[in-house]
Amino acid sequence: MIPETEIALRLLLAAVLGAAVGFERERDNQPAGLRTHMILVIGATLAMILSINVAAEHDGDPARLAAQVISGIGFLGAGAILRFGINVKGLTTATTLWSMAIVGLAVGYGYYLISIGATVLMLITLTLLNILEKKFVRTNIIRHITIQASDNPGMVKTIRKTITKLAEQTVSFSVQKNLKSERVRIQIVAKVNKGEKMETLTEAISSIEGVRAIKIE
Repeated sequence: MIPETEIALRLLLAAVLGAAVGFERERDNQPAGLRTHMILVIGATLAMILSINVAAEHDGDPARLAAQVISGIGFLGAGAILRFGINVKGLTTATTLWSMAIVGLAVGYGYYLISIGATVLMLITLTLLNILEKKFVRTNIIRHITIQASDNPGMVKTIRKTITKLAEQTVSFSVQKNLKSERVRIQIVAKVNKGEKMETLTEAISSIEGVRAIKIE
């Protein structure tokens, strides 16, 4: 049996470890931040403590209740994953939720040093490697660009050339012409560097004479 003073200590440590990772996610404007991670780790820790104490009282398996935490946390992680067209955001946050649930179980079982070490390693991964990734790895995102323009000679070619300069790769390029109004509707799906600002894309396309409307998603 785990005494109440030890339970309080474990729950306090769980809150601190959850806050450490949650603060990093909050600072990165992720859907699951400080409070979510703290409550999650506290809950997982309490589940582990209950598993141990109930098993001690009734001669049961201490892993049964804790095992449900691991499978159940998948639903919470799925809620942190957001889809924006082809782009997917929140996978890292979903994995931190799952991992911190395991940390909570470890705290509940009494593995203090291992729990602290795992949290520190996660923070290093989330912060230091994120800095290195931004500096050395070019991350691309998918942009859907819709352009309404006058059907001037060379218009399509000019727009394609402009997009090619700004994008890492053009995934698709389609053109629709309205012969009555002499307008063209161009739809482009392109891979653009994550650091490329929307304003840069908008200004470059807007500067083309004859462009009437732009939509970038």
